[in-house]
Amino acid sequence: MTSAPSPSPVPSSPSRTRLLSLGLAVLVIPLGLASRRKSLPWPSFFATYAGDTLWALLVFLLLRFLAPRRSALAVAAVALAFSFGIEFSQGYHAPWLDAARRTLPGRLVLGAGFLWSDLVCYSVGVLLGVGLDVALLTRRTPEKAAPSVDMGRPSSR
Repeated sequence: MTSAPSPSPVPSSPSRTRLLSLGLAVLVIPLGLASRRKSLPWPSFFATYAGDTLWALLVFLLLRFLAPRRSALAVAAVALAFSFGIEFSQGYHAPWLDAARRTLPGRLVLGAGFLWSDLVCYSVGVLLGVGLDVALLTRRTPEKAAPSVDMGRPSSR
């Protein structure tokens, strides 16, 4: 009995990884900024959690852009560590750091206050990045099948 060859994952080229990561990052930035706009009628769940989720997705995509040869899981680990580090740093209140957090860029990058729910959002955002990576950057190619021998029928030689 012959079975169809199973597809085998093949990593994308570094230039393709960079291009797709950058393209997705360019799409995520306006989505993340729009999710913070109070003037838009977002559903409350989206308005509460989308910005932090998209922020972590952006961190993953930018790190993937910078390290296209690294595995998606390695990039995910660094993105999650970075995101969690930024969140935990919000418990530290040096005057210069609080001054930076009062600016728009500082607030967007460093956040304003620690929330446990942000850690969940960061985890979801990084998982979205891994999912996009697998879906868009991993090609599936069939493996070469070994010749099969059908033991139930005589050979036609």
